[in-house]
Amino acid sequence: MTNEAPAAPDRLEALLQHFSVSARVFNTGALCGVTDIGEADAAGRMHLVRAGAVEVHHPGRPVLQLSEPSLLLYPRPQASRFVTDPVRGADFACARLHFSGGDANPIAAALPDVTCLPLSALDGAGAVLALLFEEAGRQYCGRQAVLDRLFEVLLIQVLRHLMESGETRLGMLAGLSHPRLRRALVAMHAEPAHPWSLDALAAACGMSRSVFANTFRDTMGCTPGAYLQRWRIGLAQRALRQGRALKLIADDVGYGSEAALSRAFRAQTGQSPRQWRTSRTV
Repeated sequence: MTNEAPAAPDRLEALLQHFSVSARVFNTGALCGVTDIGEADAAGRMHLVRAGAVEVHHPGRPVLQLSEPSLLLYPRPQASRFVTDPVRGADFACARLHFSGGDANPIAAALPDVTCLPLSALDGAGAVLALLFEEAGRQYCGRQAVLDRLFEVLLIQVLRHLMESGETRLGMLAGLSHPRLRRALVAMHAEPAHPWSLDALAAACGMSRSVFANTFRDTMGCTPGAYLQRWRIGLAQRALRQGRALKLIADDVGYGSEAALSRAFRAQTGQSPRQWRTSRTV
């Protein structure tokens, strides 16, 4: 009989369970010359550059020069201009991304405005990319559905890369990449209704109360209590969008009554749950 070390908690499972991301491919093929995409396109986007040189322009930012196969990820609406050779162009595959929960989606909120990565940096993504580009270049039945799902898989691989590489220095992805803090975050994500105390969260990370509190604040940019409230209110917003009763939502997200949830909701959003729901339906 062997003693196996406990498996590391899955840092993305609870996030993706509560706040899913869906993709819809809208372009496969060459873009030639100048292509503008405005902020009026309310979705996030992911662009794959399979081949060709591309200049990428964003208002108020330095120009990105892409000379190798690369990925561009925009979790929020962002005006952009792609400049390629007017004759040869560049080979693109592009998808819109819908982050469920809107503004409350913690995955979208944790990502930079623009992420640019060479495709070679995505360890383990070679098979997904090969299949995606194969599908993009053919007209198989079910092509759209396959491409959409492959973009969703690729987004998860990008999130893995950002966590493993430590490229994000502050916020949720930085916390999820921390070898100890991740345990507190996974615990809060998985059991939002649990009455988490600072001592319990620190113990889950194997840290003293003071070291945990300071490390959490320095890494996440907020206190554990503030993060837990933001997570719970994000879940409450998602449930309100689904038309669930406030009393049931309060029980699910760790508040003992509608009044307690309403107070926390107003503190977090500046609106009561009723006002917030009405503002989203007008």
